[in-house]
Amino acid sequence: MFAFLYCDDMKKKGLFITFEGIDGSGKTTQWKLTGRYLRRLGYPVLMLREPGSTPLSERIRRILLDKRLSVNATSELNLYLAARAELVGEVIVPALRRGEIVVCDRFHDSTMAYQGYGRGIDINLINKLNDLATGAVRPDLTFLVDIDYRTSLSRRKKSSDRLELESRAFFNRVRSGFLALARKEKGRFRVLDGREAIDTVFDEVIACLNRKLNR
Repeated sequence: MFAFLYCDDMKKKGLFITFEGIDGSGKTTQWKLTGRYLRRLGYPVLMLREPGSTPLSERIRRILLDKRLSVNATSELNLYLAARAELVGEVIVPALRRGEIVVCDRFHDSTMAYQGYGRGIDINLINKLNDLATGAVRPDLTFLVDIDYRTSLSRRKKSSDRLELESRAFFNRVRSGFLALARKEKGRFRVLDGREAIDTVFDEVIACLNRKLNR
């Protein structure tokens, strides 16, 4: 029932944009710049992050990132999906119906990359569970800010969260997963070189956004 609630009833008027990448890629910086740019152009913009952006989802976020906790892969997956179900139902779908541009720092591609390619959970299963949690809501445009592990490590803060403490091998699998997803959905993804200067990367974002918005 829940899986079809959004699909059958959602007359989507807005635009859903996501930013993806491994930790330290610079995706959050590009996410912030994009929100400011779109608002300057006069668009109604809603800035969100995953997991988070609702009271329940923010609580789940604190659990997921707490390095004092040990969370097995299945529990981790289900916590992310619970946070996403809340965010989509309470915030994203209503905003898209209102015609807003939703810009989200991470979405379901992160779950595919981290819990699928990184943790080894079956990709097809994750896809089905994501559809159940979101009513098959998908981004219209996804920016993947791609960097290698060494660059990622050099940019991280000293106080790492639970996921940032994972191994080089884990992050290499996650990065490979993101790139595999981008190859599968070339029409939705725009892959950016996160090693470039912030302004250089953002110039590419702007060019892609302007094409999407027919500017």
